[in-house]
Amino acid sequence: VQLQASGGGLVQPGGSLRLSCAASGSISSVNVWAWYRQAPGKQRELVASITSSSTTYYADTVKGRFSIARDIARNTAYLQMNSLKLEDTAVYYCAAARRLGRPADYWGQGTQVTVSS
Repeated sequence: VQLQASGGGLVQPGGSLRLSCAASGSISSVNVWAWYRQAPGKQRELVASITSSSTTYYADTVKGRFSIARDIARNTAYLQMNSLKLEDTAVYYCAAARRLGRPADYWGQGTQVTVSS
């Protein structure tokens, strides 16, 4: 499975961005789609995930502001980010796992999100 992330950029506080993660390859083996982020000097953290049965998870820091979705027909996962804050600045990575609760099996390249006034 190959993952291609896109959609990052520079946005002002309070603004919105939508990240996309286009997948190719053995998509049928994937049961969990996820977005992680890593800010400078910090560890990579799980931001949101969605399972094949559409069960979602959000980190407390993004609940109510971010929304994860997937388009099966387009083999693409999305992360809609609203009400962005300075502390959301990070490199965002899409990832996929074959099993829930297991580390990601596949990673895309990162896309930079910078929130700045």
